[in-house]
Amino acid sequence: MNVPNNLKYTKDHEWLKIDGEFAFIGVTDYAQHELGDIVFIEVETVGESLAKEEAFGTIEAVKTVSDMFMPVGGEVLEFNEELSATPELINKDPYGQGWVVRIRVSDPAELEDLLDATAYKALIES
Repeated sequence: MNVPNNLKYTKDHEWLKIDGEFAFIGVTDYAQHELGDIVFIEVETVGESLAKEEAFGTIEAVKTVSDMFMPVGGEVLEFNEELSATPELINKDPYGQGWVVRIRVSDPAELEDLLDATAYKALIES
């Protein structure tokens, strides 16, 4: 499984890439592998401020539908519109073109609670 060192991770298998006061959120390589072929992404929270661990959208695969949760609190600024037409980008490039939302982080202190790559690898290998 690919687990880039420059990202933060949650126990729910979302990743977060910090970009100043903003962050990109997606699902990990492990999550997309476990879900299988992604067929639909729904995010109806753009423009909303959500708390840490609140659901910001759903991801639908051939075999299941799962909620996606906020790694930290913040305002959902943008949905990756490419996923509307090509949800399989999450399978092909989960850490690049497969990002799901961009947020404005409301409390940078919450970043401390996230897992680094080493801790996330230990979680998925246990």
